Amino acid sequence: MVHIAIPEPTSFDTAYNQRSLPQYLHSLYSAGATPIPIPLHESPQRVARILSTCHGILLPGSPADIDPQTYGESPIPLCEKPDPARASVDELLIQDAFNLHKPILAICQGTQALNVWCGGTLIQDVPSQVGTTVQHSPDRTVHQAHVIDVTPGTRLAALIPPVVDDLYVNSSHHQAIRVPGDNLVVSARCPADNIIEAVELASPTHFAIAVQWHPERTYDISALSRNIFAAFVHAAESWTPRRIEESVLHA
Repeated sequence: MVHIAIPEPTSFDTAYNQRSLPQYLHSLYSAGATPIPIPLHESPQRVARILSTCHGILLPGSPADIDPQTYGESPIPLCEKPDPARASVDELLIQDAFNLHKPILAICQGTQALNVWCGGTLIQDVPSQVGTTVQHSPDRTVHQAHVIDVTPGTRLAALIPPVVDDLYVNSSHHQAIRVPGDNLVVSARCPADNIIEAVELASPTHFAIAVQWHPERTYDISALSRNIFAAFVHAAESWTPRRIEESVLHA
C-alpha cells in the first residue's frame, strides 16, 4: 500500500482544514493511495517517524502566505500572515523528499513553499503587483477560472487529456511564483498575464510537480486532475529509497 504524507493545511483555521482536507484525501484514495495526515503540532521526531513509512509527499494549499523574509523581502500590507507551524512541517517533508527522491505533488501554497525552499521568490500580491485582469481568486466553486498554456515536453504536458482545445483550470490564489527556484522549470503559465501556473523538477528520476490551481477540487470532473494524481501515485508506487549521497550526486 502506498502511503502519502500530507500536512494539515493550516494551524489556525480549523474550518479551512475541515473544508479542504477531505478533498485531498478523496483524491488520493481514489488514485489508489493511502493518505497519512500529519498534525502540525507533532514534534520533528514524530514527523520523521511518520515520514519513514511514506512513499511520497503532498503539500496542500493554505490560507496563510509564505513569510517573505524567507526569500529576502519585507511583507507588503496585502501579504497574509505566515503559518510557522505549517512551514516547519513543510520543511521536514521537503527535505526528506529531496534526500530520498520521494515523489512530490505540491498544490497552491504548497507550490509556493516548494519554490521558496528551492531558492525561488514570490509575487506577494498578484492583483496589486501585476495588475492583471485575470481572476486568479474567484469563488472556490468556479471550476474554469482561466486558460493555461502548458510547456511542451514537460511531465505536465504528458498528462493533458487527448482532444483538448483550451485547457481551463480553477484558481484560488493571490500569490504566485516570481522567480522559479533552482532546478525548477516552468511547465504552465496563464497566457493572459504570464503568471506561472505550474513548475516541476528538471530531473528524469525525481518526480516533482507543483501546480498553482486545485486539482483536488475537480478530481471527479476533470481528466487532467485525475491524471495528475494518478501520475503522482504511480511515481510513489515505483519509488525506492536512495541514499542521501546518491541524491546529492544525481541532483
